[in-house]
Amino acid sequence: MSEIRKLKFFSGGKWLETESGAYMDVYDPSTGEVQARAPRCTRAEVEGAIRAAKEAFLPWAQTPVMKRVQVLYRFRDLVVAHMDELTELCAREHGKVWGEAQGDILKVKEPVELACGVPSLLMGESLMNTSAGYDTVLYREPVGVYAGIVPFNFPGMIPMGWMAPLCVACGNTLVIKAASMTPMTAMRLCELWQEAGLPDGVLNLVTCSRNEAELFLTHPDVAGVSFVGSTSVGLHVYSTAAAHGKRVQALCEAKNHGLVLEDAALSRTAAGIINSAFGCAGERCMALPVVAVQESVADELIQLLVEYAKNLKIGPAYDKTSELGPLVTAEHRASVVRWIDKGVAEGAKLVLDGRNAVVPGYENGFYLGPTIFDHVTEDMSVGRDEIFGPVLCVKRVKDFGEGLEVMNANPFANGSVVYTQSGHYAREFALRTHGGMVGVNVGIPVPVGIFPFSGHKNSFFGDLHALGKDGVRFYTETKCVTTTWFDEQERRKTRVDTWDGSIGGST
Repeated sequence: MSEIRKLKFFSGGKWLETESGAYMDVYDPSTGEVQARAPRCTRAEVEGAIRAAKEAFLPWAQTPVMKRVQVLYRFRDLVVAHMDELTELCAREHGKVWGEAQGDILKVKEPVELACGVPSLLMGESLMNTSAGYDTVLYREPVGVYAGIVPFNFPGMIPMGWMAPLCVACGNTLVIKAASMTPMTAMRLCELWQEAGLPDGVLNLVTCSRNEAELFLTHPDVAGVSFVGSTSVGLHVYSTAAAHGKRVQALCEAKNHGLVLEDAALSRTAAGIINSAFGCAGERCMALPVVAVQESVADELIQLLVEYAKNLKIGPAYDKTSELGPLVTAEHRASVVRWIDKGVAEGAKLVLDGRNAVVPGYENGFYLGPTIFDHVTEDMSVGRDEIFGPVLCVKRVKDFGEGLEVMNANPFANGSVVYTQSGHYAREFALRTHGGMVGVNVGIPVPVGIFPFSGHKNSFFGDLHALGKDGVRFYTETKCVTTTWFDEQERRKTRVDTWDGSIGGST
């Protein structure tokens, strides 16, 4: 067993040891061994990170945007140069297999490239003669200190892709509360931000308990909060932070549904569903854990799903031949096993059971094989609530209309998918589905970062989504400047109209 690393937190440009003396275990899910310990920062240390971000805000906000993005260009190149190192780090602390972990890091690079275009995205609007002799210009300006509260499942993408690039490119500063289970990828990326020339205090990172994290929701120096996690916590974050006058975007749970129609290309559809349901071991909010299948093709599709799922190679995350890695912790694995037990108790038909998965040589890893339920009905919680593991539920429906009704009845609406060769049904589906991100024969319909990650219903609380133009709006506020200049006649006036140029038209 290798030496267990004692991790530090990053505040004001310095890596510091916590004074709490308390640490949280970071596992290697592939082996089940503790590989590091993350600091449980004190309230004072969290306040110190917020203070560092506040002190850094004004100088950074006043740095010309063209100069700010030079840091992002350098950071992007460093991410590319360290791609393999970051990929392995992500795989070792989370359990994603190599290709999935590399995708996590690529989803850091992609938003950085979006943020490099911020000079154009920050350009405002203007109009001369809004009223006779009056001109108005709209500017987009940075807001202040933001807090990012992140989950365990994407150690690179969420803190350093969804949050940091647009936040700092727009001129704000940021304190990230990294997930204590998977903090090391984000910590290494902090080092690369520093190497790229980001000034001290612009980006800070802490790990702490929920008690200390509560400070982000109420602290007067925090202007906005970006959160990713469970719906119950997300609703608390949204309501509390908004009540304290903060901007909030809270990206929450999902139970994405796919609809498979009888004209679908079944072999390719089954392959897409396997990837969507079991990729990242199901630990992603855009997984496809439920498919509503038209009854006429259900038996054939399920046979293909079971066949393909059985062929997945389960193994350690950093073995490049592995196709399904472990879950993040033993506790999370136990939670998913309880869900499988519950599905059996609720009467769903278990057609593939992954509970006894064992990887030779890695017997203590947190492995769970692909699991498939058939005949899942609407009264079963296993098909309604988020499980966050490699569990696929099949709901049988008679036609398109019933399938759409089943899907739209779910309280979550991150994504939805239809598999069909019919242009008519594809269009109807896109028009009528509640999902905020829609796939037509695309199992994981996450758009590239120039578009927003646009969940709906109980999958999102707030007004402005992460990434895309929504992200730029979230991290900026508008300022309108109206100007007039006095000619000789105007200078001699002794009375001014009540509206003083603010009414554009004439009566």
